[in-house]
Amino acid sequence: MATVLLVRHGRTAANSSGILAGRSPGVELDEVGRAQVGTLGERLAPVPLARLVSSPLQRCRQTAHALLAGRAVPVPNSIESRLTECGYGDWTGRTLKELAKESLWQTVQQQPSAVRFPGGEAMTEMAARAVGAVRAWDADVTAEHGENAVWVAVSHGDVIKAILADALGTHLDTFQRILVNPASVSVIRYTAARPYVVTMNSTGADLAGMFPAGRSAADQTTDDAPVGGGLGAQEPTAGKG
Repeated sequence: MATVLLVRHGRTAANSSGILAGRSPGVELDEVGRAQVGTLGERLAPVPLARLVSSPLQRCRQTAHALLAGRAVPVPNSIESRLTECGYGDWTGRTLKELAKESLWQTVQQQPSAVRFPGGEAMTEMAARAVGAVRAWDADVTAEHGENAVWVAVSHGDVIKAILADALGTHLDTFQRILVNPASVSVIRYTAARPYVVTMNSTGADLAGMFPAGRSAADQTTDDAPVGGGLGAQEPTAGKG
């Protein structure tokens, strides 16, 4: 199967001021966020991308635009509503400091699978739609571009954490143990046997080095996990003589 790069949008003023922006309209990248996605665009520039799919919210669309700007080969891109932010309902627009006093807060921290935000979405619903979207797009990209294709999904922190938890085979109740920073990249390669989580929350690693000579991350001849760990995707081939 293809390899997906899960990209969280760059920083916003809501992030830096501790406000739960949710699906509020008009939430844009701040100066730091614009710099972050500009740098990420440079990191991704050498990686051939088959497609980019983005949450419809403005901060994600801005991030997607920065990632595609200046690429020599245009990349097909789409808006995917299933990658949008969790529906936080009545919590939207409130400060995290204030929300931490709510009785529901500890459930969000310890048992998110039991949470439905007041006037909003259940976290299980968010996880199901996001995982379904990524797996469906991954299958489409693979069918169109082959198993070595690389594509990007631009989304939000909790959404990406839920996708990673699914790929890791862990329960949604453990997803708060996963960190996904603004403008970070997490890499998953889905196979018929299992997903492989190649990297998580990368903000500085060489992304081009993960895809040498157009090969997908962790490319191998079977879907089986190598016993003992294998050589790794970036191991150079030994010289002859």
